[in-house]
Amino acid sequence: MVKLRVIFVYVLIFCVLGAPPASGASFVADRKKPQGPVRIEADSLSYDSERDVYRADGSVIITYVGGALKAEAVTLNRTTGEVRASGDVVIESDGDVLRGECAEFNVETKTGRVRDGTIFFAAHHLYLSGRQIEKKGDATYSLQDATATTCDGDTPAWRFTGKAVDVTIDGYGTLRHGSFQIKNLPFLYLPYLIFPAKTTRQTGFLLPRLGYSTDKHGVDVMVPFYWAISENVDATFYQRYLDKRGFQEGVEFRYNLSQDSYGTLYGDYLNDQKEVSTAEEDELPRTWAGSQARWAYYWNHETALGDSCYVRTDLRKVSDNWYFRDFDSYNYFLEHYETSGENRFRKISFLGDKSLASLDSTARFVKDWKVYNFTALGRYTDDYQNYSNDATLQKYPEVTLTGVTHPLFKTPINFELDSLYGYYYRTEGFRGHQLDVHPVFSYPVSFGDYLQLTPQAGVRETTWDSKNTMDGVPGKRGSRELYDVGLDASTELQRIFNIDGETVEKVKHAITPEFTYTYIPYVYQDDLADFVPSVSDTNAVTYALTNTLIARLRNEAGTRFYREVLRLKVSQTYDIQEARRNLDGPGETRRPFSAVDMEFNATPFQYFSCDADARFDVNSGEWKQINTNVDVRDARGDSVDVEYRYTQNSIEEVNLSLFAKVSASLDAKYVLRRNEREKRDIESTYGLTYHQQCWSVEVAYSDITDDRTYMVIFSLYGLGKVGRVSGGTESVTNNF
Repeated sequence: MVKLRVIFVYVLIFCVLGAPPASGASFVADRKKPQGPVRIEADSLSYDSERDVYRADGSVIITYVGGALKAEAVTLNRTTGEVRASGDVVIESDGDVLRGECAEFNVETKTGRVRDGTIFFAAHHLYLSGRQIEKKGDATYSLQDATATTCDGDTPAWRFTGKAVDVTIDGYGTLRHGSFQIKNLPFLYLPYLIFPAKTTRQTGFLLPRLGYSTDKHGVDVMVPFYWAISENVDATFYQRYLDKRGFQEGVEFRYNLSQDSYGTLYGDYLNDQKEVSTAEEDELPRTWAGSQARWAYYWNHETALGDSCYVRTDLRKVSDNWYFRDFDSYNYFLEHYETSGENRFRKISFLGDKSLASLDSTARFVKDWKVYNFTALGRYTDDYQNYSNDATLQKYPEVTLTGVTHPLFKTPINFELDSLYGYYYRTEGFRGHQLDVHPVFSYPVSFGDYLQLTPQAGVRETTWDSKNTMDGVPGKRGSRELYDVGLDASTELQRIFNIDGETVEKVKHAITPEFTYTYIPYVYQDDLADFVPSVSDTNAVTYALTNTLIARLRNEAGTRFYREVLRLKVSQTYDIQEARRNLDGPGETRRPFSAVDMEFNATPFQYFSCDADARFDVNSGEWKQINTNVDVRDARGDSVDVEYRYTQNSIEEVNLSLFAKVSASLDAKYVLRRNEREKRDIESTYGLTYHQQCWSVEVAYSDITDDRTYMVIFSLYGLGKVGRVSGGTESVTNNF
């Protein structure tokens, strides 16, 4: 029995070398041997000492950690290293499965073949099958009379077929004399097809992007080429042809010098041949006869200089004010938009579409301590709402030192600091220096659990020295000294209610009154340079009341968790200075009470939430601002999202989004964006999506302000999707 266990360790090695790993790189030779016990079951076990051949017959099952081998018969020739399994061979490894009528492998040369075989890759839900599957080397395979699909079942909804398929893992695959079939019926003949089969970085062409735009671009084709320059450096070349504009070339370099130093450098150029003429009433009218140089560049770099210290650049610039308007359907900045910050090579934090009003380029040095932060920032701003950028204020640089509230020298007195030095530059207008220092001292006092008081006092010194670029206009130079005092007071009243329900155990109701007094004396500031912010004299009291409901819940498994069911905060400011103001004429009144600000958040149920904020003017009796969002969902995925946005004399908009799972295979959606102020719809979108296990088709119609689009997208899960938009954009998007 000991010898038999040794024998089938070799068989186990065959399983490891021959079985498709979970990563999708089938039959990879460098997989580590699984650890743990090996169990062998068979009707009979025998050994031929003359040929040094071991044999197991009858319902052979070999199980090991991560997988198993099943067959009617298994033999191992220890002299040649050849292994043969026959009779409904099944090899399982980490969720991947190889099936075949007969399998032959050589554990020494790491080659072999499977007759009438099928490989299932769990990671991509991909099936490959062939009359014969041959492993020619560590990562090279050849399939005869092969098929590929991501569909389950004996008659897949779609599949690719080929007389011969050759695949090199971490390289490319080729298919010859093949077809695309629907329900096993030929639909499209494919004489020759090349496809990627990569799991690591390798030089080569990436999947192309195809599109069509009736108004802006015409035929739009981009073929990226990836270059793995070294282990720490790579590049992508973007070759893009726009039928109505010309040929755009772009290149992106990515480098990873170390764990703490990395970056991305990108640039593109287009000699735009499109003629453009817009009406004078447009926000920024233009008349272009063609041959306009259009370009963009971007450089993001970050280097850590030790704990809590780093330098970072975010330099981004485009050639003209209309770049993001003309290329709002696709550009590098949109493609690499990322808000999470987790991907170090996707650091575009803004949406590069036609609504972008300005663009900042920054370089900064940052050093953090436990309670202090030092930042040196240089910033250049491009204003896309004006022809000229000459009056836009630039920071060359702005240096800040801030300190969060913390005890001063281990005393009961707290200290915080805001300080700034800046040099501000513009081609037209005031430019010059500013220094601002604002330390604040506070002394928190608690009266048990009933009342917390925090008196505070601060001093502020500001100096400036500026020049004006206009002849005959003198510069402004001066200083400002002022102080501010204040008092914060708060308490909390709470009560816990025992509900003892099936889901809700307890509810805590808390009421938090807050009181803030602020006093800043009047200081003459008529000689301020316009880049120095003014400080208004203040003598006011702000009071607020916050109600919260927090529930302790229990799920079906008995696990306890908490949810803030409701939060309502109401606040207002009483201006003492306004209440004492002398009246200048008959009929004039004092208005010391500010607008009432309200914040409301409610999540009473798992599938319902409501967020709102509003401002009500008590003097005029009018709502100044209302923003509300209600989201309702159910367990199967249906949802209703309603948003209302209102700002007096500016915005009144209703946004509605409906999504319904009509059946297990059919989804419906409706999107409405309406400008209630102008009584017109901004967007209306209707869509249906029919999906099966391995494919889907989406049909949508959109009516927007300046266009109507009809869209049909057909998706083959795991391989890609093809879409067409009538009157808008036609695209092929690869979705591997």
